[in-house]
Amino acid sequence: MATSTPSSNASASGSVRASGSGSVGSVTVTDPRAPLWDHVNILEKAKPGAAGGKVHWKCKYCPFSTATSYTRVEAHLLQIKNKGVALCPNVSYEMLCDMRKEVQRCKEIVERERTRYVPLPTGSAPSNETTAMKMKKKRGPASALEKAWDLDNRRHLDALLARAFYSGGISFNFARNPYFREAISFACSHDLNGYVGPGYNKYRESLLVQERRHIERLLESSKSVWPEKGVTICSDGWSDPQRRPIINFLAVCDKSPMFLRADNCQGEIKTKEYIADKLRGIIEDVGRHNVVQIITDNAANCKGAGLILEAEFDNIFWTPCVVHTLNLAMKSICEPKPPKSNSSDDELFIWSQLEFMYNVKNEAQMIKNFIMNHGMRLSMFNEFSDLKLLSIAETRFASVVCMLKRFVEVKTALQHMVISDKWSIYKDDAPTALVVKEKILSDVWWGNVDFILRITTPIYEMIRIADTDTPCLHLIYEMWDSMIEKVKKEIYLWEGKELNEDCTLYSVIYDILIARWTKGNNPLHCMAHSLNPRYYTKKWLEEGVGRVPPHKDREVSQMRMQCFKKFFRSPEELAQVKEEYSRFSSCSEEFNDPDSIHDRFAVSPMTWWTNHGQSIPLLMTLAIKLISQPASSSCCERNWSTYSFIHSVKRNALTAKRAEDLVFVHSNLRHLSRKTDAYKKGETRLWDVSGDSWDSMGGVGLLEVADLSLDEPELQGVSFGVGALSIGETASTTVTNEGDGNEA
Repeated sequence: MATSTPSSNASASGSVRASGSGSVGSVTVTDPRAPLWDHVNILEKAKPGAAGGKVHWKCKYCPFSTATSYTRVEAHLLQIKNKGVALCPNVSYEMLCDMRKEVQRCKEIVERERTRYVPLPTGSAPSNETTAMKMKKKRGPASALEKAWDLDNRRHLDALLARAFYSGGISFNFARNPYFREAISFACSHDLNGYVGPGYNKYRESLLVQERRHIERLLESSKSVWPEKGVTICSDGWSDPQRRPIINFLAVCDKSPMFLRADNCQGEIKTKEYIADKLRGIIEDVGRHNVVQIITDNAANCKGAGLILEAEFDNIFWTPCVVHTLNLAMKSICEPKPPKSNSSDDELFIWSQLEFMYNVKNEAQMIKNFIMNHGMRLSMFNEFSDLKLLSIAETRFASVVCMLKRFVEVKTALQHMVISDKWSIYKDDAPTALVVKEKILSDVWWGNVDFILRITTPIYEMIRIADTDTPCLHLIYEMWDSMIEKVKKEIYLWEGKELNEDCTLYSVIYDILIARWTKGNNPLHCMAHSLNPRYYTKKWLEEGVGRVPPHKDREVSQMRMQCFKKFFRSPEELAQVKEEYSRFSSCSEEFNDPDSIHDRFAVSPMTWWTNHGQSIPLLMTLAIKLISQPASSSCCERNWSTYSFIHSVKRNALTAKRAEDLVFVHSNLRHLSRKTDAYKKGETRLWDVSGDSWDSMGGVGLLEVADLSLDEPELQGVSFGVGALSIGETASTTVTNEGDGNEA
């Protein structure tokens, strides 16, 4: 419908505005400031310069006509007496109510559109009005460059955005968010005069649903590689701020975890059958032929659910989370349970060997709490150290090691602090301060700390590698063997013994590690180990003592055959894959080529199979799937950090469904963003990492709490003083939430 602009517009004082309401010929024009012009016919427009802006009009409901301003139209139609105009006799009560509602609605629209703001300073504020006038006079008119770039409005927009950040309590890190920057750029590059942003309900309802559908379409490209590379389903449980039990499900493929959904289990008993039923639905959604394994923690109901599904599906294994297994081993070593009065001789013997670790851990905790909980002592410590003592939750992986590592880093600062005059002068907590001083100055105590770190470093390093989304299933079996050998070497070196001598401490730790490995070992680990070409090379075999290729290892061979029989049910396929593995493992026939043999050690397993595996299609298909899988459910643990970020105490009124939609959007936007080049460089580099501590990434940060999603290499350098690694490097580290990883 075309829009006409009368020459004289009716405003509040009576003239028809450019977007006014009325009929001029056959053209209807609507103005929220004068909505009742729609109910009369304009016979003659107001003449330019005429006093009062009178318009000649005729009522649509009665024969009355006159030349007046808009206020008389209101009086005539709305039955307002004593306004010098006759009242319309044909306006019924219902019509009167509708017109009054229309007038009120238009007033509200006009009120909302009225700009209200407190002027913001765009430069340094003058001290008084006289100074401001002098500065303005001295500065003179704006230059051509300033006019061209509209610098005043740019500075004003900066101030408005800053006000939004400050008033909303938004993290400064949000300024690096690529989607925020894209929205600002889009708005400034398009002519959107009169645009009003979405309201409260639109953000939380229609736009949220629209964004989820959009992201689901974008994820289709990631899902297209699932048939070839396979998928790992990871699951874990959590309780939200309203204490509703929630189980989340993620699909991991090619280093990229994808959030699938989170189910509210309120009112349900999380039995193994219930969890199996939930996982069964996820498997059907993903595609049963795409799923390689299901990873959960070591809880009894999760294990039971995994075994149910493993028996039901021919091609799916349940795999316990390697990181949970290692963390339980670390706890058994560093935090042994004190013996009870009815403890057995074996338990007493284990306690006698590991008691010093238990004591060192408690003493370090005591020192940390003493300093952090006393204002004066903390002030003294801050004078001597730029680093803070880490206060790590008990549910964090390898929390004891993280805490002791930080103690070693601040050792010099602690010693300088306790021998300073301030430490002795302050007497309010003198008895405890004396004990703390004795421990910090004790070479024996620091020697025990160093010994514990030496023993646990191999375990901690394996946790670092496994606690990522990087494919490492094919490395786990060999890493366990190497880790145990490194622990043995450190213990024997510390105690000055030969490797062929007996060592009671090592025998205790060895039994703990083997017991955990036996519970966590899985045929899939051995199968993936067998398909890593590197483990058949002479160079790898010579790097370690007692190494044998996978096809000569009895345990590996037995479990490999279990996998073959599960994956290949028909006798013909089983016979074919056995023959293919024989040629692959013995480097016979086409695999006796010099390039093939050289590349086994020189290139990655995926590259080798892609270049040299075409002649053994069954084994190649299986190998590509297995060497693309992770070995832990850490992505689920990190997803709970996202959940708590979104469903916080401040937003605990969110429904379970809306919270799930927000987590789906947030997690998968990160998933998509990390595949772009902008994530690795530029203004938005690592935009979802570290929050406001980003400013300290250039050096040593002041982190007090290691509550971080640390598969981010830069954060490793801040937290533990380790040099930053490249994006996606295998050895990137995390300190992640253990969640509900209680062992049966």
